[in-house]
Amino acid sequence: MSEGCTHDCENCASKCSDKKSLKEELNAASSVKKVYAVMSGKGGVGKSLVTSMLAVTAQRRGFKPAVLDADITGPSIPTAFNIHERANTNMYGIIPAVSKTGIEIMSLNLLLENETDPVVWRGPVIAGAVKQFWTDVAWNDVDVMFIDMPPGTSDVALTAFQSMRIDSLVLVATPQNLVKMIVEKAAKMANLMNIKIGAIVTNMSYVICPDCGKRIDIYGDSKINSLSEEYDIPVSVEIPFDSQLRKFVDEGNIENLDVNYLDSLAEFYLKD
Repeated sequence: MSEGCTHDCENCASKCSDKKSLKEELNAASSVKKVYAVMSGKGGVGKSLVTSMLAVTAQRRGFKPAVLDADITGPSIPTAFNIHERANTNMYGIIPAVSKTGIEIMSLNLLLENETDPVVWRGPVIAGAVKQFWTDVAWNDVDVMFIDMPPGTSDVALTAFQSMRIDSLVLVATPQNLVKMIVEKAAKMANLMNIKIGAIVTNMSYVICPDCGKRIDIYGDSKINSLSEEYDIPVSVEIPFDSQLRKFVDEGNIENLDVNYLDSLAEFYLKD
């Protein structure tokens, strides 16, 4: 036990020998084989887009996927899948919504009276809600779950890392140097929590000229890929500016989006 220990293991990132395991058990009615968290150091870089695209890719490859929307104050996953009805409950717990292709989804927006109602909660309450999505939702025979993490390295992310069984992490960034610095904080947090980073996705990385087909790196040379070497991240993927992405997500039609930007990432995570 370190000097000055507060005995608050849940909000502590130290590695002292007396630290208690805070892993929460899944709902007794749930079955989830693999869990991958999708995280960014800051908001607005496309974390929820990547989460949604990974779930759709898994479904197309014959897996039974699920999305746990842990971004409690900015829940956008249901909109991408055009799910607007409220979640139900039964004797086993909260029943996740199911998309038109069979992807199970749980988000706070499925529990609110109105989708646009703000979530004005303090950190511990938000963290408690994230844990409940793990312990109280009856996930039905899921092969692979993708967790849409809240942005940043706050106590909510810490709670998710400590309380859920996370097999690997996907980091999402954009090419700017400022974002690189913020994403590196997330990478260091993952290392502190002994969670391996499987991939880094650079969103809005480039644009293809519609006239000549030339690639244009509008932010200049990206420094994000250097993080792959520094933190021994095996997969690095780029997503360009693509108006299709905005259109299909805004229309709640992401399951019909036909792009291959995450194929190499899917090969890595879905090889089993």
